[in-house]
Amino acid sequence: MTPNDTALLEPGWRERWCEVGDTNLHVIEAGRAGNPMFVMLHGFPEFWWAWRYQITPLAEAGFHVVAPDLRGYNLSTAPQNVSAYGLEILAEDIVRLAEALGSERFYLAGHDWGAVIGWVVAACYPEQVMKAVLISGPHPEAWVEQIYRSPAQLLRSWYVGFFQLPWLSERILGAFNFARLKAALRRSAKENTFSSQKLKPYVGAWARPGALSCMLAYYRALRRPLKRLPSHQIKTPVEVIWGNKDRFLGRGLMEASLARCAAGPLTVIDDGTHWLHLEQPELIAEHLVDLIGSHPKPIS
Repeated sequence: MTPNDTALLEPGWRERWCEVGDTNLHVIEAGRAGNPMFVMLHGFPEFWWAWRYQITPLAEAGFHVVAPDLRGYNLSTAPQNVSAYGLEILAEDIVRLAEALGSERFYLAGHDWGAVIGWVVAACYPEQVMKAVLISGPHPEAWVEQIYRSPAQLLRSWYVGFFQLPWLSERILGAFNFARLKAALRRSAKENTFSSQKLKPYVGAWARPGALSCMLAYYRALRRPLKRLPSHQIKTPVEVIWGNKDRFLGRGLMEASLARCAAGPLTVIDDGTHWLHLEQPELIAEHLVDLIGSHPKPIS
């Protein structure tokens, strides 16, 4: 029997798998196929369930919502080689997924690593992405530059170096039923954002064979030279949302990311941390719907 996340599904949500090149992505859908597509990309160390508070509001607003497990996460294909997690590969997965589900053009939301990938998709596939909302996630080139230029951002990003340690970081993060990973999430979020009950689905995903190594491969692939993104400013409309209490990403990094856009506002949530989509779910859902207003017309 194929493993699934049926117990996590709510009314109107559908589960499926999509072959995308050499990868089989596990996907949760909601809303009518044929409506404007809204692709939602989770970050580390979550999976599609990260968007549980936004899926239904977006579907009710008239979107075809598509929330995949990124490659290596939860039920999607999990290559064990780091080279399978280059940013250009991750971006291509998303474009191919949208095409496989019947839409060459789509809206995009991303959080954390999902936002990093979203920057690449917006830069490299401007004709496919109609608009992107990127939450708590930097442009990858700005991220690398700021780590070298800003001591404060270097301190905030210390974990990137820790994640480079082969087998040791997996051993430490996975010990005692992922105690350190759970603690890191709780320390960086508002109280009860990651309660024991809310963490259970995440622990189930982390415990899959090889899962931690695949999740860390996203960071380890950064050691390889970045494939240069288009040098011109990003033409895709981009909006960035950032929490003023984000422990991982400084405001300067988010502003440096937006500098790569022809136009794009930065929305700052004063009392928000890195986990805005979980802490202020209604606000984020409303913000996403306000991209183009409720009840959008299907794309012809």
